[in-house]
Amino acid sequence: MKRFFDWFNNLYPVWLVTLAVIAFFKPQTMLWFDKPWIFWSLAASMLGMGLTLSVDDFKAIGKMPGSVALGFVAQYTIMPLSGWLVATSLKLDPGLAVGIILVASCPGGMASNMISYLAKANVALSVVLTMASTMLAFFFTPMWTSLLAGKYVPVDAWGLCVSAFQLTIAPVVLGVLIRWKLPRTADQIGACGPTVAVLAFTLVSGGIVAASAEAIAANFGRLALAAFLLHLLGFGVGYVISKVLRYPESVARTVSIEVGMQNGGMAASLAREHFAAMPLAAAAGVFSGVLQNVIGGLLAAWWKRRPPSA
Repeated sequence: MKRFFDWFNNLYPVWLVTLAVIAFFKPQTMLWFDKPWIFWSLAASMLGMGLTLSVDDFKAIGKMPGSVALGFVAQYTIMPLSGWLVATSLKLDPGLAVGIILVASCPGGMASNMISYLAKANVALSVVLTMASTMLAFFFTPMWTSLLAGKYVPVDAWGLCVSAFQLTIAPVVLGVLIRWKLPRTADQIGACGPTVAVLAFTLVSGGIVAASAEAIAANFGRLALAAFLLHLLGFGVGYVISKVLRYPESVARTVSIEVGMQNGGMAASLAREHFAAMPLAAAAGVFSGVLQNVIGGLLAAWWKRRPPSA
């Protein structure tokens, strides 16, 4: 069974793209997957993440403070500012601009841990950075979205804060508590965590694409270009900054991946909840999820053949 789950999880981009294409051409197949389903499926994936974490994982932050600080600061400066730069440079329509900025302001995505492993980066650092950016997303995501997207549309920063808390802190903390008090139960449930996350974002993508099919069709090129440039900047600037500051190659790769890969599912869910009148805002999260996996996968394949010397 474990072999099957590993196989299924490794083909995550295939399931993501396949269902998105089906939902685009046959929206009725996924229109049922609306706001309540989107919210609870993502909360379940965050619970799965929490079940894989222990108190020792939090202690690990103290063992590599410099690398963690670099990755965290890069995550919540490079990406939001890159989102704003892309939206401004391409003169995006308000809905798409808000979506790109919202994606850029979200925490790192869980798929980054797998990409870090494939790229021979520092997996422990990757897990800690994903955890840290997720735990503080309830503050930084609303802050950056309000600051950078406020000129396009009124932003309910407090509402975003509450939603981000419900999506991230609550389920992750619950997962950590279950692992602390009921470790065997956590092991049994947590083994399915990555698969739940894969299913969650695949279904979320299908639901968002189905609900936004017309808007996506009319803006496909700009959506793809904006999402591609956003993640290219994240991967590239994250790596360069790390090398300029003379961090080891393994750390540079990890920071690059953590900065470049966002929680597109969270962005799509927040967009559906708070910017429902702008279907392109949620669609940006879907394009983000697809393109970051393509870029991350290509980078991982490149780096895998070039093991870091330090």
